[in-house]
Amino acid sequence: MAKLSKAYASLASKLILATSVLLFGGSLVFGLVFFNYSEKVLLRNLKSHARSSAGIVQKSLRYGMLNARYGVMQQTVETLATLEDINEIKVMDRTGRVVFASDSGLTGTAAQKSAAITDALNGVEPEPEITVSENGLKVLRSFQPILNEPACFNAACHVHREDEKVLGVMETSFSTHAIEATRQQMFTGTLLFGAIFVFCTAMLMILVLYKFVSRPVARLEAGMKRLSKGDFDTPIEIKSHDEMGLLAETFNTMALDIKKYRERMENWTMSLQDEVDKKTNEIVNAQEQIINAEKLASLGRMAAGVAHELNSPLTGVLTFAHLLRSRTPPDRKEDIEDLDVIIEQTNRCSKIIKGMLGFARKGVSEASSININSLLEAVVQMVKNTAKFHNVEVVLELGQDLPRITMDPNQMQQVFLNFLTNAADAMDNNGRITITTRTISEDPDKKLIELEFTDNGPGILPDNLGKIFEPFFTTKPVGKGTGLGLPVSYGIIKKHGGEIVVRSKVGTGTTFFVRMPIDPPAAKPGKILSPKDLAKDLEAGG
Repeated sequence: MAKLSKAYASLASKLILATSVLLFGGSLVFGLVFFNYSEKVLLRNLKSHARSSAGIVQKSLRYGMLNARYGVMQQTVETLATLEDINEIKVMDRTGRVVFASDSGLTGTAAQKSAAITDALNGVEPEPEITVSENGLKVLRSFQPILNEPACFNAACHVHREDEKVLGVMETSFSTHAIEATRQQMFTGTLLFGAIFVFCTAMLMILVLYKFVSRPVARLEAGMKRLSKGDFDTPIEIKSHDEMGLLAETFNTMALDIKKYRERMENWTMSLQDEVDKKTNEIVNAQEQIINAEKLASLGRMAAGVAHELNSPLTGVLTFAHLLRSRTPPDRKEDIEDLDVIIEQTNRCSKIIKGMLGFARKGVSEASSININSLLEAVVQMVKNTAKFHNVEVVLELGQDLPRITMDPNQMQQVFLNFLTNAADAMDNNGRITITTRTISEDPDKKLIELEFTDNGPGILPDNLGKIFEPFFTTKPVGKGTGLGLPVSYGIIKKHGGEIVVRSKVGTGTTFFVRMPIDPPAAKPGKILSPKDLAKDLEAGG
């Protein structure tokens, strides 16, 4: 025992031990470096071979793709899969669905999404990766994007657009049996070479491995487990400057990148949902507009039919009114005036019906030079004796010497009646309506006649103010409004080259401003006619 202790303490023993350690360490390092380097070279060569083989497979399928020969493509895939070192071939479209596969049972199924497939669908060829297949064997999987070539999107048989960059992905699985065998042989040789020194330096090697390999790997493993559970904020603390330290630093950087990527994906998902909701609302609005357009078309067809039906009774009313007037003695002036009003309004109804028929046929309106004040007085005279206006005061503040303007008097009467009727309804048939006319100038070369209709009703809510000219929008109860009066009036004013401006204050009232252009050169101002003289004024052209 004493001899052994002495021998162990001798310089030779220390040198032997030191030499053995150095030799073991050098041999081990060399063997490991050589083994890792050779493995990487073999793997790189295998990946290069995989890329080349995958390119050849894709070119073999090119003819079938360009000519949409699906049977030929399936047969080609199955034939190529029988070649040595090729285990499986799958061709997927942009959605990840398997279109062609060497295993025909996989055709039509959805491929399992992976980062490599996602990169390939984005036009980036990912690095081939080694995975374990279902039967426990290692395979090298290569993913190649199928790019949209001019020959493809110009082909008559294809439906791909020119702006599509990637049409799908081709996945090719290669056997790693050869590299595994070589790797095993290298590993065995390295192990045997190092085993000569293991006997002498086993304990020292255990300490070295524990300090420089085992403990850092354990820390990396713990960090990976934390990452798998979603903990991206706890870094791996390895302070060494060797490969383990670099791996830890790289791992920490990767965890930070994954965290940022996940945050970006969450933000992108939220923005995508917002965009989907926006597009959904646009589709719903478009459908509502289509429904409203169909309602307007149906209403136009119905109006044309009603106009045809009303023509016959109106003709009878007009004929008998003329007969009564011709038989009425001249001294009965009031009866004659009443009959003149009947004839006038019957003619107006006839013109309105003619306008409805002309609208249905897309005809042109009958425009003439009109004194706007006379037209307003006639409309007020028409409505003031109706039940709706018994408690409504209509005040006319008409500007004098207004120039005549060219318009369709029947259509403009319809506009004024809509304004008066809406104002009376808004005031619950009890209030005050003020009508004002004036001449305004936007610039020295452009003069307009402005008509102002003001009521002291409850006003229009701000949320509804932008909708009042939309077809079928109404705040009236069911059965009391169609929502077409203001849209029709808006269309008539626009047709005459004018514009409507609305101002309203809740609790105070509403004002409609109608601005009509004056025909250049301006006509001579005409006198203001009384209501019963309006018919003669209209028939005389103003």
